[in-house]
Amino acid sequence: MTARESNLLCLPKPASRDDRLAARRAVEWLSFGAAPTFAFMAALTAVLGGGVHEMSCYAGSHTSALSGMVPMYVLMSAFHFAPWLKLVSRRRSA
Repeated sequence: MTARESNLLCLPKPASRDDRLAARRAVEWLSFGAAPTFAFMAALTAVLGGGVHEMSCYAGSHTSALSGMVPMYVLMSAFHFAPWLKLVSRRRSA
């Protein structure tokens, strides 16, 4: 087998139109999972938190109220909320 023939064997087969459509739908559905996941993580972190150790660390330091995991998860949830807004917009216009 020549080098050219071995390279041809490694090339992926071209995706069909149905494969591309299925991949696009999968990506669309996966995009809906980020915002609720981060919102759940924010709520869980706020409820379970770091306990007494976390509170004592915050009391002795002059950190911002926006530092920590809960605000980070809330911001990440907000940034990933666009697919939900598009879905609501499409439903209202229909």
